[in-house]
Amino acid sequence: MEATTIVIVLAAIVALSLVIIVVSQMREKARIERMREIRTQRDNYHRASRLLTEIPGQYLNSGLKLILLKQMEDACKNLATLKTDKPIDQWLNTIKQTRQQVIDKTDNHPPVKIDSPEKSQQVKELLNNLFKLIESMHKSGRIDAPTAKQNLKYVLFLIHKTHADLHVFQARDHIRQHETRKAIHSYHSASMEMVKSKDNPLALKAVKSFRTRIKELEASLHDEETAAEHGTKLDQEWDNMLQDEESWKKRKDFDD
Repeated sequence: MEATTIVIVLAAIVALSLVIIVVSQMREKARIERMREIRTQRDNYHRASRLLTEIPGQYLNSGLKLILLKQMEDACKNLATLKTDKPIDQWLNTIKQTRQQVIDKTDNHPPVKIDSPEKSQQVKELLNNLFKLIESMHKSGRIDAPTAKQNLKYVLFLIHKTHADLHVFQARDHIRQHETRKAIHSYHSASMEMVKSKDNPLALKAVKSFRTRIKELEASLHDEETAAEHGTKLDQEWDNMLQDEESWKKRKDFDD
């Protein structure tokens, strides 16, 4: 065999080897990217599912629930294109059923009493994650600007209310123990939290109620029974505050 032929054959072998190596690397890179995308979409699904499950029922309105369900559904659809072994059909069926329950207002999402700083902080972290999720969905074009703005403002309000809930719980406990001055301090703290959402009509209503309650307590320092009686109405209004959310979110404040 001539030297030229040998050189050509060797060059061909080297070229073929390089092609094989490049193709192998591309396949490996594609495999790694696919696995990374599967993990991302799986995490997206479970993160939204966790928020839907762990955020107390009194904080999640129908709009927020539907946003979380959309995130879960989008993750499932993306996983379907990646042909994974995840139970996607089962997840999608559950999402469909839950969405209908939310629309029909028959979903079971019980409230949770915020009775400790630890619980308040835990709920705050969940709401912060929900805030970031809504921001991400807006940036990726999966929810429009008005919807994002409306829900982001509401989640901020909820974060402030989480702290206020704890202060209200502590105030009630102080009153039961006839510690009126401590109760006044707790209501002051709750009012300061709600002032942070002063563009929200419900927050302003709560601030007004807290200030009225504080004046009543200050005037009733020597009559604990009267103080407790006046507090009953405020307690009921506070506990039922978020039931008025559907009407609040339609007000002009949301669209500004």
